[in-house]
Order: sequence, then C-alpha cells, then structure tokens
Amino acid sequence: MLHVRVVCPPDRTDEVVDCLRATPGTAHLTLTRGAAVAPEGDLVAADVAREAVDGVLAALSDRGVDRVGGITVEPLETVLSDAADRAEEAAPGLGSDALVWDELVGRTGEEARPSVSFLALLIIACLLAAIGVVTNSPVTIVGAMVVGPEFGPLAALAVGLVGRRGDLAGRALRALGVGFPLALVVTAVAAVVAEAAGLVTVSPLESADQVDFIYQVGPFSLIVALLAGAAGMLAMTSAKSAALVGVFISVTTVPAAGYAAVAATLGDWSRCLSSLAQLAVNLVGIVVAAAVVLLLRTRTYRRRGLGRRLSEG
Repeated sequence: MLHVRVVCPPDRTDEVVDCLRATPGTAHLTLTRGAAVAPEGDLVAADVAREAVDGVLAALSDRGVDRVGGITVEPLETVLSDAADRAEEAAPGLGSDALVWDELVGRTGEEARPSVSFLALLIIACLLAAIGVVTNSPVTIVGAMVVGPEFGPLAALAVGLVGRRGDLAGRALRALGVGFPLALVVTAVAAVVAEAAGLVTVSPLESADQVDFIYQVGPFSLIVALLAGAAGMLAMTSAKSAALVGVFISVTTVPAAGYAAVAATLGDWSRCLSSLAQLAVNLVGIVVAAAVVLLLRTRTYRRRGLGRRLSEG
C-alpha cells in the first residue's frame, strides 16, 4: 500500500475526504483540521492500495487540489491491518502490476537531469569499459554495464514521448547529448595518458577477442535492446525494480562508448564507427521498446483528465 497525504484549504476538505472515502482500496482515513501551516489548511491522510492510487491522484488533481494545496505519496513497507487487507481486496487489479503515473514521472524526471553525479557515473562506466577492452576482460565490461546510469534518461525519454511531455524528453536528450560525448572524450584522453605513462599498453584491437561482441552490430543487437527496454519499463512501472539489474547487464551501451574511445585513439576507425553504431542501435531500441510498453500499460488504466495532467507537468 501507499500512504497518501493531502494538504488542502478548509473549503476543499470535505470534497477530498469524500473522494478518498468513495475510492475502493482506501483504508485508515484520517483528518486533522488546521494542521497545515504553509499553506494553511487541513491535513487528510489515508493508506491506499497501490492499484487504486493512480485513480485517486487523478481525481484529486482534476479537482485542483495539487494547485491550492499539496499531495504526497509514500510507500508503506509493512501494514498489519484487517482494514488494509479488505481495502486491497476491494481494489481492482494487483498492486505489483499497478502503474502510478505521477510516481513514474517524478522518478524518471529526477534521473533525467544531467547532474554531476550522472555525468561522473557515466564517465566512470566508460573508463571501466575501456579498461575491459584494453585488458580483454569481459568481467570488467559487465562491471561497466552495471555502473552505467544511462537507463534513467532513456526511460525518461520514453515517458516524455508517451506522455507528450516535451520538458521531460528535452531533459533526457540533454543528459544523453552531454553525457556520452563527454564520457567519450574523457575516456579517449585517459587512454592516451595511461599509455604515455606506461600504465597500459593499448595493443591492436584484434587481440581483444573476448570483448569483440561490443562492436559487432547485428540483428540480435536490436533484439536484445528491445527486450531490455521492455523489461526495464515493466520494472519501473511495477513493483519489480530488481529486474533493472538484468537490464543494465544485457545491453552494450556504455561498453560500446568505451570501445569507440579506445578504437579512436588507435586510429581504428572501422571499429570505432561500428561501436558507435552499436551504441545508437541500443539507445534507440531501448527507448522504442520502453515507449511501447508504457503506451500499452497506460491503456489498461483509464484515467480522467490524463491528457491535461501530462501536458501540464
């Protein structure tokens, strides 16, 4: 279940209470009048089954509660209550399959920003991938896949496309457009400096036979990217977030960037371009599959005023 807190003006309190009371899946409804200081108003709270939260948020937003007050949603790890059990039984669907759109937008919106931590993680992941290439180490390549933070902006781009959120899609494109070129340049410079300092010997890439799958573009490159994008979006829109780890280590986005940087330092432009093509195929495949999955999932939940809320952000 999720804990929903609503701060609203006194003249909207009865309307909010009635809305929550009429929603199947609501339990532990409480009202504290005059509890809110800024903005002034009342505090209404309830525990709501996950599969009913999306409808509650849509109904409250349609009434303008998010403009005159505020709505917050928090996860509840453990709830011991017969009333909560009855509420979950009354709510249609399964909580693990429920899509909470506002939660998804907030989560992907935060991960789509080209923050210092995002750029640092992407650079570190590309450096790990480059080390994996020069040492012919598939294990290091897998480590780079896990560290890479690129799925966040890719998921945000899919959400922005499906929800017609130009601001969200724009942030995601900026994060990717800044992050990958910067990581490529830093990785290439690091490879040149490391070789000049005698830390590594960058040999011709023909000898790196254990990691040559990175730059080899084929039908399975797209198939794997599509499957990973679908699995990733399913994980983000449900209670199956553990599946994201499998997504991270199934696509060769960051490894392709690291391989391209190393190939460029060697003047191996054929492999460099093939790696960049691999990167592009993975990025596009993930976004397309994630968008399709999200589009199908949103159609399973009828939301009043969905188009208006998506366009407003």
